[in-house]
Amino acid sequence: MVKDSSGYYWRLCPEDVYCEIVATNREELDSLSTDQEFLEDWYMQALVEQASEHLGQLTEGQKYCLVTPGALGGEYVISNINTAPLHELIRFSGHVAKQIKDLPDGAQIQLRVTD
Repeated sequence: MVKDSSGYYWRLCPEDVYCEIVATNREELDSLSTDQEFLEDWYMQALVEQASEHLGQLTEGQKYCLVTPGALGGEYVISNINTAPLHELIRFSGHVAKQIKDLPDGAQIQLRVTD
């Protein structure tokens, strides 16, 4: 969750390569804290528990992540989860989002990984 200078709250979702406004003020954000569907999606408790069992506890600055983002067809399964530094995860997510932002759903892409 990120709060901008206008007081809007954005949900940064690296696994699905998007960042969108979820609340325009603190009251709306507080309301989300009682929305069970939002909370289940936010915490992903079952998947986090699986990741912790298979990959171990996170070290400082690390996050569990999808190896292949959901926006590129990656699934929310343990075989598609690893860990990465948060700053690299956000950078990668933004880079992918910029490249695919104008593509229609289902478009074919070619993924090239470079240093």
